[in-house]
Amino acid sequence: MTTSFLKLALGLSSTVFSSVLLSQVVFAAEAPTVQTETEVTIDRQPESLQPVSQYSQDGAIESQVTSISQLSDVRPTDWAFQALQSLVERYGCIAGYPDKTYRGNRALTRYEFAAGLNSCLDRVNELIAASTADLVKKEDLATLQRLQEEFAAELATLRGRVDSLEARTTTLEKQQFSTTTKLIGNVVFGVLGAFGGNKAVSSSAGLVARPPGQSGAPGPTIVPAQPRTKVNDNIIFSDRVRLVLTSSFTGRDKLIARLQAGNTPSLADATGATSSKLAFQSASGNSVSINQLEYRFPIGDRGTAYLEAFGFLDLFVPTLHPLDGDYDTVLTGFSLRSPIYFPSGVSGAGFNYNLSNSINVGGGYLAGTPTANDPKTGLTGGPYGALGQITFRPNNSLAVALTYLNAYDNGSGNAPPGGFFGSQNSAFPFGAAPVITNGYGVEAEYRFNPNFSLSGWYYLGDAKSQGGATKGASATIQAWAVALAFPDLGKKGNLGGLIVGMPSKTTSNDLSGFKDPNTSIQVEAFYRYTINDHVGITPGLVLIANPEHNSANDTIYLGVIRTTFNF
Repeated sequence: MTTSFLKLALGLSSTVFSSVLLSQVVFAAEAPTVQTETEVTIDRQPESLQPVSQYSQDGAIESQVTSISQLSDVRPTDWAFQALQSLVERYGCIAGYPDKTYRGNRALTRYEFAAGLNSCLDRVNELIAASTADLVKKEDLATLQRLQEEFAAELATLRGRVDSLEARTTTLEKQQFSTTTKLIGNVVFGVLGAFGGNKAVSSSAGLVARPPGQSGAPGPTIVPAQPRTKVNDNIIFSDRVRLVLTSSFTGRDKLIARLQAGNTPSLADATGATSSKLAFQSASGNSVSINQLEYRFPIGDRGTAYLEAFGFLDLFVPTLHPLDGDYDTVLTGFSLRSPIYFPSGVSGAGFNYNLSNSINVGGGYLAGTPTANDPKTGLTGGPYGALGQITFRPNNSLAVALTYLNAYDNGSGNAPPGGFFGSQNSAFPFGAAPVITNGYGVEAEYRFNPNFSLSGWYYLGDAKSQGGATKGASATIQAWAVALAFPDLGKKGNLGGLIVGMPSKTTSNDLSGFKDPNTSIQVEAFYRYTINDHVGITPGLVLIANPEHNSANDTIYLGVIRTTFNF
């Protein structure tokens, strides 16, 4: 080997060996990868992949160069030019990056140098085996032998690491679920209970719409109310399990299928208050069902299109609520998001598009669950929800959204004017009559710093009865909430939250018996403690004053301890 090479080798110069070393490291670390989704899912690194992260570098290595001129950043004036030229032309020990650079000024470790040294030793052995030993000088062999002895410990350690990496990669290849599909799971166990005096009753309890043809003016008539009963204060242990399959066919699209089973009941049955329903309830008797089926694909570089087989309107637009999440954030459905997003459907489409860095538009249409007694049921008939939203982000701290909703509920409760977590009067302001809703929403979020944000929403719904004795009647529904979020409270990964608001309330109604006479305020506080990347525990307390917007009702308390497992 040349005198220049001896000088470089003994000095552990990165200029000579860095590319060789990196090529050894990166090639050893190469393993099959699986497409990962960009939004939904848990970005955790399997234990078998940890060595890959330890060895991976900032770019793949190009194949062996055959001429020093192929390296764009190596110049004849460089002090190591002759040594590099010799290594390329005589021994073939140099490789470059994909952009045809060598990056000879970067630092390297003894392990990297050992890897490069091993590469050159292998190349010399190849030359000897090919009967070209006359190219290898005696003094070069002596230098290599001395270097090999000096770095014996590093070479042995490196070989052990590579062997371990190969074994883990083989295990990963055998155990991976699919090369195109990612499988994640979420299990929620909850210990929960409701406390208070009597169950809440709606202010319209005992009121029914007068059938056509009866004497008297159209409107409600009073019938005997149901007797009050005590809140069911039994402690419940329940679960909800989800498996999410996310596939990608182009690398930019996603097909999401979510399976769900659970036995978490509706606490509205125990309390009489609809706003007490939990966000993670799933009273399916642990039978498995498809809870979400969605395909999304890009619209250029700025937008996304959605095809939905089941979901809610919030899938298409940002809700500007940092605590939005139904398994590891808030406890009740009321605290999830504004009721304007809650019409559900079993078929539809939507889009989301960034007009600029600060303006986003989105929206979509969902047809509701078919019903046998509705002749208009279908993609373009029966219950539906159509939503449009424009979101402004003038800076990284502030975001404001304006939302419009047009929905039709045929009396089945798929698109109730007040959503699923308000009063009975807001969900059925005209009894079981069909209703058209025009809803208007304002949502906002302000991030003071990474550990504290303030958000909130206001919803105004204009509902009109479409049939029966109440046809033509109008009602106004309102709701609001303010939320404080404390990310990383106590330690990274934890989350504290406080939500205060008014569940959907019918503030005016042509049918006076179906107007909510008082105001209910709901307060929810929780703290998620993250044990590790896979397990978290969330205790929380919910207080509902004047439930069902009826001051005659007792205050209701909910206590929840939720444990989540992610895998």
